[in-house]
Amino acid sequence: MKAFEVRAPHDFGIVDIDAPQAATGEVLVGVAFAGICGSDMHIIHGENAFVRFPRITGHEFAGIVEDIGDGVEGLAVGDRVCIDPVISCGECYPCRIGRPNVCTRLAVIGVHRNGGFEQRVSVPADNVHRLPANVGLDQAALVEPYTIAANVLERMQPHDGDALLILGAGVIGLTILQVARAKGLTDITVCDVIDDRLDVARSLGASHTVNGQRQDLEAVMSERSDGEGIPLIADAACVPALFPQLARIASPAGRIGLLGFNATPSDLVQLEVIKKELTIVGSRLNNRKFPDVIEMLASGRLDASALVSHRLPFAEMGEAIHMIDHHPERVRKVLIELGA
Repeated sequence: MKAFEVRAPHDFGIVDIDAPQAATGEVLVGVAFAGICGSDMHIIHGENAFVRFPRITGHEFAGIVEDIGDGVEGLAVGDRVCIDPVISCGECYPCRIGRPNVCTRLAVIGVHRNGGFEQRVSVPADNVHRLPANVGLDQAALVEPYTIAANVLERMQPHDGDALLILGAGVIGLTILQVARAKGLTDITVCDVIDDRLDVARSLGASHTVNGQRQDLEAVMSERSDGEGIPLIADAACVPALFPQLARIASPAGRIGLLGFNATPSDLVQLEVIKKELTIVGSRLNNRKFPDVIEMLASGRLDASALVSHRLPFAEMGEAIHMIDHHPERVRKVLIELGA
């Protein structure tokens, strides 16, 4: 069968490998669609310390169950499914308190073990979610990025009527926008420095947009909130230098959600945090958010097709990687068709 393998940083391609078997407690999935994520690009560039090469990447994918391993119940050959890539031990402190997405022995499909950029993949049955009839496999392949959005929003604990500021109108910023609207938030401002991205944000329901290169974001948000500040801020731009500004923009009792893995230190002015009693939360992967997002897709409150800018066949993975690397301004989500 065919698989997209990263042999070493900047050394990748489609290879022929033996098809895996359904291991005990796992199911074999024929992959239909898979999305290329920024973290896949980090692996390709050698910027992910958790990866051991060679690695078949891909953690956003959906397909059809082709075989069932020993000990698996509740799934059948032919089921249409998508896969939560978060594998946890169930025993450590985070797992015991219901936070398995930061398990001390965390493993992520497509990072710590082979992922969805192969025609067939064996995955733990506990990570497999059956799809309603009205959710297509192409949309189901994009459940995972929406779970990232659902996770950070839950971590920020929105209240009815809260205004939300999203920094960054890339894929994660746009998923936060869509999930926030699906959950009833209506006052949503999106900030970016690329006008085309802001156009997309408006088309997806942003009530306000700010070009941070031409406008003073702090002044705009102060005016918009009558000087009170913004209760919810989601940092999908992931630029550490922006953190002091976010703390100033936040309202008293505001919540700031951070998503970036950047190791560069940020300045933290404790006075700003303490006087406002700000809540600053990190958000990693997703904490069992697949059923929630699947329900939002099935009910029509989310339309994942709005996220896709390109659909390409598996044979053109190399061209897709080149496009993302050299023309990121043209790309939202690239969806790869593997064909199951």
